[in-house]
Amino acid sequence: MWKEDNNALVTELKFADFQQAMRFMQACIADIDKLNHHPEWCNVYSTVNIRLTTHDAGNTITEKDRKLAEVIEKIYKKFS
Repeated sequence: MWKEDNNALVTELKFADFQQAMRFMQACIADIDKLNHHPEWCNVYSTVNIRLTTHDAGNTITEKDRKLAEVIEKIYKKFS
């Protein structure tokens, strides 16, 4: 699901429609805030693209990114 690209973890998630994609993003908010590590993400219709990198570590992948990716993946599985 996740791949490393240019010092970041990236993924593209597909949903049935725009509403489901937005519900997924909304479902992630509490865990994202709890981890205090915020993704770069965008939504175009039924697709959500996510990029995780740790800016204060020199824009590289850290354990923060791996943990957030794990949390996002668990939430995504509930939607698919």
